[in-house]
Amino acid sequence: MRARVHVFLKPGVLDVQGKAVENALHGLGWGGVSDVRVGKILEFDLAGTDPAAAETEIRRMCETLLANTVIEGYRIELT
Repeated sequence: MRARVHVFLKPGVLDVQGKAVENALHGLGWGGVSDVRVGKILEFDLAGTDPAAAETEIRRMCETLLANTVIEGYRIELT
């Protein structure tokens, strides 16, 4: 099973990287861009065939290591 985990800053948390990208885009002529947020995507294979069990296991991974849940949220996709 293939897992994709999207990790992103929670609303209200200042995204310094996103602000830098936004400013760079404005400097390059794309002034209509606003509220840029930068995140990360982690992809990996996971043994097993039960999607519910896989999602439970991945949530444990996110809560333990993959996301700082104080300031970040995450979304899981399984294929």
